[in-house]
Amino acid sequence: MSKKIIFLLPLLALMSCYNVEHNCKDFKTGKFKFEYEVDGVKKTTVFERKESIEIETFEGKTDTSSIRWVSDCEYILQKIHPKNMEEKKAISMKILSTSKKSYTFEFGIVGSDKKQRGTVEKISDFR
Repeated sequence: MSKKIIFLLPLLALMSCYNVEHNCKDFKTGKFKFEYEVDGVKKTTVFERKESIEIETFEGKTDTSSIRWVSDCEYILQKIHPKNMEEKKAISMKILSTSKKSYTFEFGIVGSDKKQRGTVEKISDFR
């Protein structure tokens, strides 16, 4: 019995140190930057989010999407003026962890099991 307790104590100590931060409400509004690579080329998207709308600028083009919050850390993005069938598909967004100025998220087309991950940096708040 005591051997089991000795084995479990370090395991419990490690688990208590790993506490993922989830301050998703801090990221419902503001101005953000998302950087990623495509074929070795760095791309940057800048977007502004208000409670129910997101305005995104990428390579000089601006798009607007509606936001439907499913929970404090999950929302659905839907382009308001889609230009093709691909843009008509809703995107599921889930914030996995947060820090003071950024969050890590997972995203994919609603209904698809294929997901991608990224990190977004908060540039400024709306006050």
